[in-house]
Amino acid sequence: MEQTQILVEAIVKGLQEKKGKNITIVDLRKIEGAICQYMVIAEGNSPSQVSALCDSVWDFARKEAGEKSISIDGEQRAEWIGMDYGTVTVHIFLPEKRKFYNLDTLWEDAPKKDVPNLD
Repeated sequence: MEQTQILVEAIVKGLQEKKGKNITIVDLRKIEGAICQYMVIAEGNSPSQVSALCDSVWDFARKEAGEKSISIDGEQRAEWIGMDYGTVTVHIFLPEKRKFYNLDTLWEDAPKKDVPNLD
């Protein structure tokens, strides 16, 4: 399996580990000018859960894919945390921030995969 796919799977596992909801994987590989190959979008119910999701993604990406994020932004307020892994960017939102910024529809032509919520 390709390294980027391994990373995406590790990120999803990290999000699921801390009960991240409404996980969407956007495949940007065929979108000209895209800044990454995949974008993973998810949400947490509170700033503390958004922070926990970020920590879990960091752990899973490091342990399962051998990858460390290039940068992490938004940790202070934890309403929207962005994690950059080069080939993959991760966006973890509070539900109202996700709705406001609406990244899910930014690339209409890109294939999207919704990951079922674990209960």
